[in-house]
Amino acid sequence: MFVDNEKLKVLLKSKIEKPPKQPTNAMYELVINSDVELMVRLVIVFSALTMSMVRKNFDEGLGAAIKKVTGGQKNEELVNKVMGAAGDHIKLNAGSVIEITRLPGFILQTKIKDEIISKVESELLCRAYVYMYLGDDAFDKEAKERFGKSLLSLF
Repeated sequence: MFVDNEKLKVLLKSKIEKPPKQPTNAMYELVINSDVELMVRLVIVFSALTMSMVRKNFDEGLGAAIKKVTGGQKNEELVNKVMGAAGDHIKLNAGSVIEITRLPGFILQTKIKDEIISKVESELLCRAYVYMYLGDDAFDKEAKERFGKSLLSLF
């Protein structure tokens, strides 16, 4: 996970007076709800992975995150816009890279093997996407903890 540290530092210092000793939910919420550029870079290690497998897992995770962020509402149309154009003609070999970036203006951009697959403007989608990594049920709890420690270093 990569983020614009300078803009995040300004955001954190403007909202949190006293630096906490440990990462807090309030800190994670600030990042989730912000418009600060943030990228998650996924490197494929399993050579038999297909685009349909990636799409299915991603859509399920993002769909669940949207439900959490909205208090229970689904939005499958929005979920499908992120990976929908990524067809099975895209071959994912070991080392292939998928980058999903929240750009300023609440735009979620998906790149697979350096090709832009989608660009969707939606605050809800951006919040839900970052929630998947920094929310209560984070995909990778260790990555969330490391990110939290890096947030503390910005104070």
